[in-house]
Parts: sequence; structure tokens; C-alpha cells
Amino acid sequence: MLKWSNKLKFVFYVLGILLLTLGVSFTIQSNLGTSPFDALLVGLSIHVGLTVGSWEILIALSLVCCNSILKRQKPEVLGLLTAFITGLGIDMWLFLLHNFITPELWFSKVICFVLGIVVTGLGTATYLHTNFAPIPVDRLTLIIQELTKTNLFFSKTLIYLIFLLLALFFKGPIGVGTILTVCLGGFILNYFMPLTEKVLNRILNDSSTTLNYEKEKNHSL
Repeated sequence: MLKWSNKLKFVFYVLGILLLTLGVSFTIQSNLGTSPFDALLVGLSIHVGLTVGSWEILIALSLVCCNSILKRQKPEVLGLLTAFITGLGIDMWLFLLHNFITPELWFSKVICFVLGIVVTGLGTATYLHTNFAPIPVDRLTLIIQELTKTNLFFSKTLIYLIFLLLALFFKGPIGVGTILTVCLGGFILNYFMPLTEKVLNRILNDSSTTLNYEKEKNHSL
């Protein structure tokens, strides 16, 4: 039976992924251009077939192998579970947003895009701090940060540039939003990481303290 703290962490893990996939779906719906990785997924979906979420899972499988080689350890199979949930989340949000949010005016597209990249950064930072199983592409970001001894801004931007070239090859939705994501994606994630860590640690510590108090109270009774 999982401890209460682990259960609570799992709740934030799922919440983070839901926020992440909602943000990704907002940027796709904005039609201003998505992140290079998401542009690659959309390009593959349009020109090769399958859904955007399906390509998320397939590419994650290849990245799990890549991360295993870089870290010289066994493949992180649990990362595929996160990728699977993420793929389902993206397809779910795209289906829902397609019926309710189809921005046509430029300012509504900008609002949709800005909301998307902010929510994506918040969701990514939230689920990463639970330490369950990062999406393989986010694990790659952390591995590059460790290997290059730099910050998340550098490693995230480097990965964005690599996927940008692949997205161009598969004719994904590249636009001004893509450039903004490359420039701001790592910065936004770097901004949210310490904030989410502080909030989650406080919530987890408070819940643990409350649970211990209730146990001691019941035991004394």
C-alpha cells in the first residue's frame, strides 16, 4: 500500500501531465506555430498518418533507447507510461478544444498561444518534481543538463533546435510561435521549477504533518 505522500505525489504527477497536454493543445490550436517537438508530431500526423498522441508514444520509445545509451544504464521503461498518458492527454484535449476553441482573429490566437506555453511550462515543472517518470524528451533535457553542466534553459533550447530541423523536414506547423517557444520555453520552465518545488514541498510536508498528528491523536484515544 502506497504511503500517503506517494499518493499525493501521484495526484500532482497526473495533474502536471494534464496541464502539460492542455498547454500543448492550446499552442496547436493557436495556429501560430508550436514547439519544435510538437510541430514534429503534428507534421508526422498530417503527412504520415496516426494521431498526434500516437507519434508522441512512438518517438518516446526511440528516446528511451537514446537516454539509456547516454546514461549507460537500463532503459527507463516507466518513461513510456508517462508518454502513453501524455499521448492520450494530447489527443483528448485536441478533440475537446477543436469543438470549443478555434481562434480566428490574431489577438485571440496570441492569447491562445501565450496561455499554451505558460500552462505547458507549469505542467512540466509540476510533474517533473514528483520524480515519478519523466517523459523521455524531458528526461533527455535533464541528462543534457547534467552532461553539459549547464542549466535547463540551455539544454531545453538545444533540444528545441534539434527538433526544429526535424519538424521542418516533415513540414510541421512552424511559425512565429515556434521561434517564441525556442526562445522562451527553457526560460519559462527554469522560472517555474523553483516555484513548483517550493509549493509542492510545502503541501507534501503539511499533509505529512497533518497525517502524523491524526495518527498520534487516534493512538492516544
